[in-house]
Amino acid sequence: MKIITNLSLAVILIAVLLSCDSNDPAASNKNLSEVGPKNELVPGEQAPLANPGQNTFGGIRQVGTTKWKRRPGRPSFTEPELATIHFDSISMSDPFVFPDEKSKTYYLTGTGGRLYKSTDLEMWTGPYKIIDLEGTWMDSLWVAAAEIHQFGDKYYLAGTWSDHTTLIEAVPRRYNVPRNQTQLLVSDNIEGPYKPLVQDYDFCLGPEDWDIIDGTLYEENGIIYHVFVHEWTQIIDGTMDYFPLSTDLTHRTSEPITMFRASEASWSKEMNSIGEATFGMKMPGWVTDGPQLFKTQTGKLGMLWSSWGENRYAQGIAYSTSSTIAGPWVQEEVAFKSDNSGHGMLFTTFEGKRLFIIHHAEDKGRRKPQMYEVDDSGDKLKLGKRYHP
Repeated sequence: MKIITNLSLAVILIAVLLSCDSNDPAASNKNLSEVGPKNELVPGEQAPLANPGQNTFGGIRQVGTTKWKRRPGRPSFTEPELATIHFDSISMSDPFVFPDEKSKTYYLTGTGGRLYKSTDLEMWTGPYKIIDLEGTWMDSLWVAAAEIHQFGDKYYLAGTWSDHTTLIEAVPRRYNVPRNQTQLLVSDNIEGPYKPLVQDYDFCLGPEDWDIIDGTLYEENGIIYHVFVHEWTQIIDGTMDYFPLSTDLTHRTSEPITMFRASEASWSKEMNSIGEATFGMKMPGWVTDGPQLFKTQTGKLGMLWSSWGENRYAQGIAYSTSSTIAGPWVQEEVAFKSDNSGHGMLFTTFEGKRLFIIHHAEDKGRRKPQMYEVDDSGDKLKLGKRYHP
């Protein structure tokens, strides 16, 4: 039997370390985004159930452990009839407006992923089906917070898909966390069809063991960043995070960087302290939701984001002291709008008017989009009067 010397062991160790340290950027980037096999997790005990009659968001959720597989056939849905309706008649969460300067048409989308279009912001035609996810784990699944961005001659749809048959973490006495991921779809036409930018069946843009929602895109110094929510349901104090994307937007080029936590805003309240339950459970924590980055006319970088406050859902703003995505980010002391409204975004009309669109709900009624005028001429955004097209 041969005796291995200390020198031989050192040589073997160095060889192993070198083999693990690839200088191939493509290989490194691939590892950041691909989903590998995981051991099936066992659901654990969840947070206490809500009291009868208690405010609760999202209904009751049961998360299974069976790996999601391609369904034998897509379920048949009755497509809603196309119609032209007044803006005030639209029910939608997380509204997002893309003004297309070329066609002088406004495009409205949001949770559900259907598209409405208008030339005057008053009368809207839709809802149009614009998404095709065949051949991916997202096929037939619901999309939340869909929004449209244009870079070059391509249109990108950012949205959140939730697979409640795949468990990514069982947080003891809290929550069985399902797969939520924000993904990017692409189309040559603003009206779709939008298909996955990466065709791999199991692809996830963010870390696969993170509960990620509400992704948006922001460009700075030629780099496009993916800004998103790391859900409070998984980590208790929700965060806002970002990572840079490759030039073709197909994968992240570094791991996520945290911008701030929800509890840093004094207007953001801990859920149990204001009597709010989620998915039928009393989960303690602070919520982050719905980021959109914007710049005022003075060049100040801000972020619209939402949480829960004293009057239920609330819209807040944070500002970057460096006016770059790297921050530091400082929270406004009071909410921008705190009347069960939120997940807002800014856009500019073809006449140059700056508008702010949010969803709002009266008591426990349906969420409906509302528009407001805003003043962005200074370092901070100022809310104006309700805009009625």
